[in-house]
Amino acid sequence: MIRALALMAVILAGGVQAQEAPTGMTEAGGALLRGLDKVAGTASDIQLSVGQTVEFGHITVTLRECRYPAEDPSSNAYAYLIIADKGATEPAFSGWMIADSPALSALDHQRYDVWVIRCKTD
Repeated sequence: MIRALALMAVILAGGVQAQEAPTGMTEAGGALLRGLDKVAGTASDIQLSVGQTVEFGHITVTLRECRYPAEDPSSNAYAYLIIADKGATEPAFSGWMIADSPALSALDHQRYDVWVIRCKTD
């Protein structure tokens, strides 16, 4: 939790460039997300590669980066996501989501929830 808060503070302060991984972090080639359609009451896993965009209901989800602690890949995941309603000019969410602190930086959407499960390390 403390690591997640510290990384988020650095990111929000602008100290981390999108191309540079923080010390001790490793970049992954993709991520596993979970999406929830709150109206239908259904949850689905969403697998993305870095740079890929997928449709989930009426939104699109793009993964820009996924990072994880090099010393413990299963401990946490940090994913930079862009989530937009189809046809919208501005994204509903653009930023880092943290697997072990989903409420710290969350999608605020009337119908959908999306959160990070883990980075793909294989």
